[in-house]
Order: sequence, then C-alpha cells, then structure tokens
Amino acid sequence: MTTIRREVLTLPAAPLGPDNPLPPLRPLDEAHRIDDRDRADLPRDMARQVDYAPLRSLLPVQVRDGYDRERAPSGLDALVIENDRLRATVLPALGGRIASLHHKPTDRELLYVNPVLQPANFALNGAWFSGGIEWNIGATGHTTLSCSPVHAARVPAPDGGEMLRLWEWERLRDLPFQVDLWLPDGSDFLYVGARVRNPHERPVPTYWWSNIAVPEDRRVLAPADEAWHFGYERRLRRVPVPEYDGVDRTYPLNSTYAADYFYEVPDGRRRWIAALDEDGHGLVQTSTDLLRGRKLFVWGTGPGGRRWQEWLTAPGTGGYCEIQAGLVRTQLEHVKLEAESEVSWLEAYGPLDASPEGDWHTVLRRAEDRLAAALPRADVDAAYDAWRPYADTEPGERLATGSGWGALEVLRAGWKLPGTPFDEDTLGEEQRPWLHLLRAGSLPEPEHHEPPGGTLVARPWRDMLETTAATPLAEYHLGVAQWHGDDRAQAVRSWERGLKSAVDRWPLLRCLAVADQEDGHRERAADRYAEAFDDLCARRPEAAEGDEGWVVVTAALGREAIGALLAVGRTADARTVWERLDPATRVRGRFRLTEGELLAAEGRPEEARAVFDEDFEVADLREGADSIGLLWARLHDAPLPSRYDFRMRPGGG
Repeated sequence: MTTIRREVLTLPAAPLGPDNPLPPLRPLDEAHRIDDRDRADLPRDMARQVDYAPLRSLLPVQVRDGYDRERAPSGLDALVIENDRLRATVLPALGGRIASLHHKPTDRELLYVNPVLQPANFALNGAWFSGGIEWNIGATGHTTLSCSPVHAARVPAPDGGEMLRLWEWERLRDLPFQVDLWLPDGSDFLYVGARVRNPHERPVPTYWWSNIAVPEDRRVLAPADEAWHFGYERRLRRVPVPEYDGVDRTYPLNSTYAADYFYEVPDGRRRWIAALDEDGHGLVQTSTDLLRGRKLFVWGTGPGGRRWQEWLTAPGTGGYCEIQAGLVRTQLEHVKLEAESEVSWLEAYGPLDASPEGDWHTVLRRAEDRLAAALPRADVDAAYDAWRPYADTEPGERLATGSGWGALEVLRAGWKLPGTPFDEDTLGEEQRPWLHLLRAGSLPEPEHHEPPGGTLVARPWRDMLETTAATPLAEYHLGVAQWHGDDRAQAVRSWERGLKSAVDRWPLLRCLAVADQEDGHRERAADRYAEAFDDLCARRPEAAEGDEGWVVVTAALGREAIGALLAVGRTADARTVWERLDPATRVRGRFRLTEGELLAAEGRPEEARAVFDEDFEVADLREGADSIGLLWARLHDAPLPSRYDFRMRPGGG
C-alpha cells in the first residue's frame, strides 16, 4: 500500500534571509521578450497568446534577495510518498518541489538531485534553487513560490489508498491551484493531478509549466520533428529536430550556449518527453493531452553556462538540463482562463528503458512502444477520469501549512473552493493589517517607524484603500496599487498627498524617486533618493543598530540611492550613502560590486581593481545580467576571469 510520512532531509543550505521591504515598482527585467522581427512568422494562436497579458509587475509579491552563499548543514522538512516501486520526496516549505524520485527495483534516481540548497536569482521574485520537479504557475519564468511554503495534507486516492495534496494561492494572478500526488499500488509511475481555478467574475491569464531537472549527459526525446528555439539573444525561430545548424541538439552537451527548445508536438500525437542515458535508462514524463507543450532547456558548454552550473550546486557535481511540460507551445505565452472556470490535467512520471541511439524516427518509435507497454495512453486518460471526482475531496490530516493569503482572499470574497480549504487559522502577521482594513475599514499604523510592509494591489483592495481615511500610510499603499494598475499620474498624486503630513517620509520619497526615474527625471530622482535615505537614517533609532529589519531596509534603500546618484555623476553624495551603510552590509558581495562601481566613478581604478582581486560573490546576480562584465571591461583590458563569467549568449551577458 502507498504510504505518506514525514522526514527530515539534511543537506548544506544557505538561509533564505529576509525579503526586500521595498515594493517592486520597476518593470520586470524580462529576459523572455520576443524580437519584433519574429512575430510575423508565428502561428496565429501562438502570436495571440504571446501578446496576451504578459506580466508587467511583481506586485503584490516582494523580492526575495536576502540570501547569501554561506551554506551550513540544515534540516528541511520533507514529505515522502512511496509504494513498493517508487519513492518521491517532497519539500512543502519550498514550493512543493519533488526533490527526488527513486525507482526502488533498479535502485535508480530518476531526477537530478541537487546535493545543496543554494538560492539564486532565477525566480520571478528572486530566490530559486535547482533540481527536482517544480510547479511553475503564474507567468513566464520560475514561480514566485519557488522558495515559499505550500499547504499539504493527506487525501483519499481513487484506488482506496492515499494521495498527497499540495495547494496554495498564486498571488501574481490571484488564482488557487492544487497538485495531487498519487502512487497506485504496484505502479512504476507517479501520477500528478493538477488543477488551476479561476473564482473571479472575469477571465484571468494563466500559465503552467512542470519543470523537471535531469542529468545533462542524456539524450532528450520528444515526438517532434521541429522546435521553437529561443536563446538569450531573444530571437524565436523554428528549427528542425534533432539536428540544427549541423549539430544534434537532442544531446544537451552538444550546445555551446544556453537555449530553450520548445517541441512542436503534432496534434493527435501522444504528449511525452524523456531523457535517457547512453545505456537507455532514464525518466519519461507523459500526460493527458491538455498539457500540450514540451521543452528542453540546456545550459550549454560555454563558460557562462558552466559557471552557472557551478554556482547553483556543489563543486564536482554533474550538470543538469531541464525537460518541461506546459499548457501551450512555449513559455512565452499565456492563456485565458474564463471566469468562474477551471483547468485540470494528469501527468505521469516514471522510468523508461529504450535505446537512445540511431535514426531519430526509429528512436522515437522504439521509445513510444516501450512507453505504451509500460503505461498505455488509455491508462493515463483513465487515471485522470478516476482522479477528477477526488479533486474536490476535503483534505484529511494536515501535513504542512502554506501562507495566509488564500484565507484572506476567501474571507474577502466568500468563495467556496472544495478540496483546497484556505482556513482562517492560517492568517498571519503579513495579513493582519489587511484583515483590519477588511473588517474595520482602516489600516493600522506600523510601530516604531517600521517599514510599511507589502501592498495588496487587486482592484477590490484598491477600492478599499480609496475609501479609507487618507493617512500617509493609506496614501502610500494606494499609490502602490495605482502604480500597479498603470495609473501612474494618480499614484504620484497619492504619494505627494501622503508626503505633506508624513512623519516617516522615506517610503513615499522612494516611490516618487522611482516614478522620476521611470519618467526620465534622473536629477530629481537622485535628490529624492538622497532625501529618503537621510530621512530613514534619522528615523532609525539608535537602539536598532544591528537589528536585522533596519539593516535590511537601510541596505535596500542605500543600494538604490547609490545607483541613482552615480547615474547623475554625484559621486560624493553616493560615497556619503555608502559610508552610512551597516559594516556587515558593506562586506556582502552585492555591495562589494557596488563599491567597485563607486570607486571607478570616483576615478580610483586601482582600488576598484582590488575589489575584483578579493573574489567577491554577488549572491543575487540575476540570470543573464552583465553588470560584473561591464565593470571589469571599464577597468581591465584582460579577458573576464572565469569566476566572474556568467555570460549566457555570444559576445555578451
């Protein structure tokens, strides 16, 4: 019989640290924009979905950038579901990631298992880690829930055993979702029933990709003769499979640069993707037809891709690639989920043994025959039909608790969501001021000059903010919600109104500084940043020296202020901000890079070069970022050292 148990997974881990307290007002640094030259050649449905509601803002989610690279042995709460054939290890505090899928009869691990937990800046909101199977919902990119807890509980399974249910509220699109893990007795395949619901009275853009990390010394098979190739040069083009530009790209190590290959699986063809080693052993993923997309992501063998692989794991660990499955052809698209509707499907993960060598169509035919023998297509459809009546079953024993955001939304709207209860007892400190606004019609003032906290930006919350008492705090939050709604002029007016009577001026000044930057008023932005930082330092009580909350907000605002001041050549003012940062902040890698930029701007190249000699590490370096390389090029004629080379495309970042 299938069992579900708690376990502690111990491995070297870098702590996540606190979230960035400043609201993310700037547009996303989107690496997945399509070059306009490629739009004309897209199929009509694909072109429509590429243009449909791409994410413009992270709000209401905050950026997670408080982690570092100091790893220490840590215990992670895990949930293990297993039968006599398979054992799946799930991390409910980290987005419900399946960290391991072990096939017991052959003693084989089917996934790439990362031996460390090292956050890096790959999720939409920052912190993400590599390895296992992750559930990407929300918008193009790794989900904001990558390093966040989800709810988990036991639920009856269709065969009379138990399922492990994971569920949460996705905040970018305000959608509840669930993932049911089910291991029928004697099955070599883990079934995954997934459902996304739209309880709103309006359509909502939807996105889903299941992301599976596997060792990169594999051949990746998918039933396609063409793929859409997308790289960091942002060009999308249709290419042949398996060979493109004279190279068989179904072997991940044959590619030099990082790239996505979105396979064009013909209509009517079974949906599946597999990664097999040279002996023909590996993992296969298949699904009901609704999950139509299949993808291969490769890091490539170039220095940047190799450096990222080292960055995300431990020295000497083998590299990985990703095979993925999604609702549409590519991850550049979003689909419309109609009002008060839902979408659901079933996936299956298990071992596959088939020779990967030989003519492409022969290899595919052999693999499909082996898959059909191990798990017929009709059985996947039957498993989905068997699971659907159980999707609404109320959970039994609770095994993990996620966030309180779903509970707050259910309280606000009165929604009934069978199978995924968002109970009031999950409400926490983050939801407290918004619960007060909902019930009492006002926002409580923060204590001891603390930062104002996150803002809810959905239209119902914005309406409440517009009718509550116009305190400086309410004007601050209202402005953030208006900014998110692209009503920027009104947002600026709200912040300016709040500023007239505010005691703590820095949150409003910082918002106005960002607005100035976005409008091209760089000098005024620098003035406001300098004033905001001065005000923050004046409000920061002496007793708060070393207090983590104050250190974090001072670092976040100081970093932005230095950048704004350097952008207009005010190096002396930037130096003043730098000197007022906490000493523990100034030695962190991201601030060592800032110091190098400041020294270079001050005309002190020797001292700036010395920063590089000290081997700093920018823990939250963004995927595709080239800031390190650009500063190096200002200071050196020599090639960029490999330890600083994170460039993901030919000739650049």
